Amino acid sequence: MLEIGTKAPEFTLPDQNGNMVSLSDYRGKKLILYFYPKDNTPGCTAQACGFGERYPQFQEKGAEVVGISKDGVASHKKFEEKYSLPFTLLSDPELQAIQAYDVWQEKNMYGKKTMGVVRTTYLINEEGIIEKAFGKVKAKENPAQMLEAL
Repeated sequence: MLEIGTKAPEFTLPDQNGNMVSLSDYRGKKLILYFYPKDNTPGCTAQACGFGERYPQFQEKGAEVVGISKDGVASHKKFEEKYSLPFTLLSDPELQAIQAYDVWQEKNMYGKKTMGVVRTTYLINEEGIIEKAFGKVKAKENPAQMLEAL
């Protein structure tokens, strides 16, 4: 996990509509950047819907929400439409941002070691500095936790 107080690594990735989005697009706003393992899985759906339900509250506090996984653009589009998600989902199949933010790690699933995305959420301030970092977050609790962090 990246250190609090460090500059958030720049990235440019396609969103669920195929538009290229960069970290620098969010300068001047607070950004909740969350990394999750996979679209349409129970935990990831609970987390995304939690952020979706609270999205107006995040916006009131001057914050944007962006989710990143290694799923493709088409998968993100289906996920967004199925759950009416009001925020941006970025596709990172090459692990550009996932590795830059140190969330691609060894995981232990039923005794079998695999590499994967560890559910992590960063709060990045208006100047692009990491203000808070939450590793191994609980999917259902994370959106409320982030609202509180603001």
